[in-house]
Amino acid sequence: MRTQSTAGKQHFVIWNGSLGMVVQVTLGHVEHCAGGPEAFLESPFDFVGPLNLDELRARGRLAFGACLILTLDSWREAQADLRRDAHQRRRVHSHRTPLSFQREARDHRQDRAVLRLPLDGTLQASEIKAAFRRLAKTAHPDVGGSSEQFQGITRARDALLAYAQHARP
Repeated sequence: MRTQSTAGKQHFVIWNGSLGMVVQVTLGHVEHCAGGPEAFLESPFDFVGPLNLDELRARGRLAFGACLILTLDSWREAQADLRRDAHQRRRVHSHRTPLSFQREARDHRQDRAVLRLPLDGTLQASEIKAAFRRLAKTAHPDVGGSSEQFQGITRARDALLAYAQHARP
């Protein structure tokens, strides 16, 4: 295998649909191998590679991790569709609960019990906040409670409010 620097800069596009990010990049160097030329991108993307140049040129795109690497012509032709599809996927995903709030698998009965709320049924944010305020009057360290008690009701309130907010249709 021998390495050869590219004489003329060849431009490509990296598209990350989940982030909606597009970056124009150039080849850093090409390695000529038995399977054909393999390219690496130029810094700061020099960790991307090796890419089979013949396949990239023939197909117009290659998947690399969560990204697509496209020729400029392929990008020009496909960008509207790629952007629309990615936007739709991000929109669907944004209606899901973020990881920090993914507690659907966990039964919120413990949080409800901490705040002395009904263990079943739908809760309104106002109910959760009222229960927290009622208990904070005795749980806060400044009024004779403990730091642990207050942190416990605060965690329960935050978890139930986050769940209630993200569980709305």
